Amino acid sequence: MNKQVKNADEAVKDVKDGMTIALGGFGLCGIPENSISSLVKLGVKDLTCISNNAGVDDFGLGLLLHKKQIKKMISSYVGENAEFERQMLSGELEVDLIPQGTLATRLMAGGYGMPAIFTPAGVGTEVAIGKEVRKFKFNGVEKDYLMEYAFEPDFAIVKAWKGDTEGNLVFKLTTRNFSPLVAMSGKTTIAEVEQLVEPGELNPDHIHVPGIYVHRIFQGSNYQKRIEQRTVRKKV
Repeated sequence: MNKQVKNADEAVKDVKDGMTIALGGFGLCGIPENSISSLVKLGVKDLTCISNNAGVDDFGLGLLLHKKQIKKMISSYVGENAEFERQMLSGELEVDLIPQGTLATRLMAGGYGMPAIFTPAGVGTEVAIGKEVRKFKFNGVEKDYLMEYAFEPDFAIVKAWKGDTEGNLVFKLTTRNFSPLVAMSGKTTIAEVEQLVEPGELNPDHIHVPGIYVHRIFQGSNYQKRIEQRTVRKKV
């Protein structure tokens, strides 16, 4: 089935106010730049965004934050985004900070059709407030585990290196990060790619996300590929 759409504007056109969106990327690595820009242009508001962090002030999810389009961030890291920090501390933005492994596993659970997971991460901390705790014996050790619900985002948006028109995706190096799990979790999954090819052109052994998880795909453009913090060795 051909899942190609014309561009980012067409891919996100039915995202509505108040929806929940999961986005791939880690910092600025592998973020769906074109789709985020289209969401800014679309003007949707009161979004709940699930992402490891929110990029930086003038790029990535930081663009949506500046336009006050995000109501709630579900993240594991505030990162280098001063506006994210300011909105969180002022109470303008609702923030659910959760352990990074828990974030990843809740995305995976959504893709697997599992309603909840049990994890020892966060037990006895603020993360556990208001959540169910159960005791399990595992590997001969009995301890408490926290129940966390799977994520069920209305849309999942990722960026891949290559993809075909049937939605099969290949990520390059560390851009893979959270993206395969994000792609699995969405009720509707959008993928933007640097290179869009015909079915059969991708090596099946190299595919990271099968096309069954992807509903819309388009070839992006003008990728900036910024480095969040660039550190170089002084010349000798």
